[in-house]
Amino acid sequence: MTLLEKPSQLPVAIGDALKRAFPQLRVGNHHDFSDTGDKTGILISVGRNGPGVRSLAGRKAHVLSVSLKATVVSGSTPFDACDLASQLMDLALDNRWGLPPDQCDLPTAIVVAPSVLTSAETDYDTWIVSFTQNFYLGLSLLKDPAGRPPSTDLYVGGCERAANVTPLPTQSHGKGGSVKGICRC
Repeated sequence: MTLLEKPSQLPVAIGDALKRAFPQLRVGNHHDFSDTGDKTGILISVGRNGPGVRSLAGRKAHVLSVSLKATVVSGSTPFDACDLASQLMDLALDNRWGLPPDQCDLPTAIVVAPSVLTSAETDYDTWIVSFTQNFYLGLSLLKDPAGRPPSTDLYVGGCERAANVTPLPTQSHGKGGSVKGICRC
């Protein structure tokens, strides 16, 4: 499997999965929809990228807010876009988009709603599926499958932040490292 190193790999993987699931529809990002007046298809966008809680393997987490904008041809059967959005939601429910499970969680906080044109108008030809997905970047920080962290130095209480540790005289703890201090957290 591919090592995930940057957040842009998530929308690319989502696009690949959607193209396989909906080969008859145009799927892409804002660049794919900017050159034409025809907006029908599925537009993938990332609205936010924020920090998350590191993985158990120590990887940095990114929490991405993803939107899938499903637009059908104007004048289609009523609620065709709603039906397409429901299919997208069903696909997203349990999908890591072909990415490694230790680097990509399942989508959460899934919401499906019609698009709003202005404050008073609702566009029923366009529905948006929104969700957040945790994405863990880079190599595992663990040295081996047993789960030892990179350092064999021991901080009693588990904290390694210098401001929170009372230093102790160096003492061996029998695992090749030493006791460095006691955490005050």
